[in-house]
Amino acid sequence: MKITIKEITSKNDLKKFIKFPNKLYEENKFYVPPLISAELETLSKDKNPSFDFCEAKYWLAYNETNTIVGRIAGIINHKYNKKIGKQLVRFGWLDFIEDIDILKALIQTVVQFANEKGAVGIHGPLGFSEFDASGILIEGFDEIPTAYGKYNFPYYAQMIEQLGFEKEVDWVEFRVTVPDEIPVRYSRIAKSIAEKYKLQSLKLKSKKEVLKYADDIFQLLNKEYQNIHGFSELTPNQIDALKKQFIPLLRLKYISVILNAENNVVGFGICLPSLSKALQKSKGNLFPFGFLYIQKALYVNDTIDTLLIAIHSDYRNKGVNALIFDDIGNSIVSEGIRYIETTRELEHNLSAQNLWDKLENRQHKRSRSYFKKI
Repeated sequence: MKITIKEITSKNDLKKFIKFPNKLYEENKFYVPPLISAELETLSKDKNPSFDFCEAKYWLAYNETNTIVGRIAGIINHKYNKKIGKQLVRFGWLDFIEDIDILKALIQTVVQFANEKGAVGIHGPLGFSEFDASGILIEGFDEIPTAYGKYNFPYYAQMIEQLGFEKEVDWVEFRVTVPDEIPVRYSRIAKSIAEKYKLQSLKLKSKKEVLKYADDIFQLLNKEYQNIHGFSELTPNQIDALKKQFIPLLRLKYISVILNAENNVVGFGICLPSLSKALQKSKGNLFPFGFLYIQKALYVNDTIDTLLIAIHSDYRNKGVNALIFDDIGNSIVSEGIRYIETTRELEHNLSAQNLWDKLENRQHKRSRSYFKKI
């Protein structure tokens, strides 16, 4: 097969780039299409604040009949590279039909880009920031991903390993079965911890109040995520963009903010009703009905996704997670939620995984970031 690689140079081509997976997976019942409008914002230099410290190029692969057969992005996160003291190029938004020659051509294009930039290696799939879908799915091909995850066929991992890529890091996901009621002892433990360390759970009354604490929440996230793989500190512009993206979707019942005696945020947890099935129905479009599907999913649902959790290092082993669990857990039960889907957690992040060890759960998905020296 003759393969031609073309760089994206127009908005029309960028839309083709975004829509390609929808065609590739149109017969797959597990694939969840991202919103086209959201992808356009993420990939547009004039809309995504990550471009304050990132640069990127995107390419499409065509066969001899001028049919799109693959796509890939090459990304340089200069802030992250400075943090680790190494020049790396990320590849992301990787999708391709089952043909290793297409993958070779796509990867070679990123390698050429990396060589031009003096990079010593490429790794991915990774996005611009921690909030972009990352990793190649290697377990869980018969599971629906969360709205912030990504699905791919089994041949992705097999073929990329054939090209000499090695494991860089794995993320795991769990499906937790919600009990009929939260054991009383959990509330007792939470109350005892709150009294011992002079902590209080913030009773949020409006999204306006969430905004009041949003900057403190993101600053805590910046502090506690600084050593997480692929993470670079969020800038004020990124934080503002994330507020606009997430706050309209939040339900106060599924947010926990823990304050200390000085009224500082020392922990938080945020969950969101699953949007996966709503996005499948919308086929990536907000209009005419996608918006309605999403709104309904926010209020009528049997599954909730964990979105973010962070605990200040000074309080990490003092049971703050019990307060967060008590806050959100009771709301989950009262709202009739039957399942919790954890978003991707690094495989060695046992503190996050231990949140569920007293509940029925199964580790059902695993994704991998790969690395290769060049």
